[in-house]
Amino acid sequence: MRTTARLLAVVAAAALLLTGCGGRATTHHKPGTSHQEATGDSGTLLTARDESGHRLRELPAADAPTVRAEIRPDSEGGWNVHLTVERFQFTPESTGGAALPGRGHARLLVDGRETTRLYGPWGYVPPGAHTLTVRLHADDHTVWAVAGAPVQATVRLDATPATPSTGSSAPSSSTPSSSTPSASAPSSPRTTDPGRTVTLAITGTTVEPPPSRIELKKGERLTLRVTSDRADTLHVHGYDRELPLSPGVPATLTLTADRTGLFEVETHESGLVLTQLVVR
Repeated sequence: MRTTARLLAVVAAAALLLTGCGGRATTHHKPGTSHQEATGDSGTLLTARDESGHRLRELPAADAPTVRAEIRPDSEGGWNVHLTVERFQFTPESTGGAALPGRGHARLLVDGRETTRLYGPWGYVPPGAHTLTVRLHADDHTVWAVAGAPVQATVRLDATPATPSTGSSAPSSSTPSSSTPSASAPSSPRTTDPGRTVTLAITGTTVEPPPSRIELKKGERLTLRVTSDRADTLHVHGYDRELPLSPGVPATLTLTADRTGLFEVETHESGLVLTQLVVR
């Protein structure tokens, strides 16, 4: 009888060791997440891979996300990219986690070469590119696919957008003009509007002046002059412009507010919102 009792005690102790202290099962994911979130077994994982080596994850067409890409020339060169997605949301907070339907990020392939990830609907492509492909990925970096093909959109880019010219648009003629300019209307050199300059200082978790909204008219130029007490990266959302920050060294970023809306300016590492741009 005592032998049987001892055997039962050993079995019970082994069960506690297998389930963990207090009888709570151990997992490889955060407490409170579901088995699906832990294993990421959504869809069918294919053996096929894309050009960058990411495996394809098949979904039925009715459940799969879709993406459409629009491009607009940037006034300072290159193109701004806007994505329209369906049955999909950008989830930067869970990148590297499990593959759940309708979640993930996008990747840009310029002339067939992967260049960057997008965690929102706006991106930027520098001048010189000819073809842009936008591909949707799951949080575990696999590629969402339908019928064995990646979920993506491809657009052709026109010739490199012209940058503002610093000279005359047409060569001057050596032949005298038949009309004589009026003495009362002398020509005057054109001046370029320097736009607005905003100076910001980051100390720890404090931003001076405190975060507020900067009202801009569409087409207005804005210069941000930022000094940080630590190394970081400034990011202008919507315009996808970035600026490296070195400790104690003022850094300057100039952009043309050619897109209307509300856009946040923040730092990547510290996650501070420095200001908001309101372009009307």
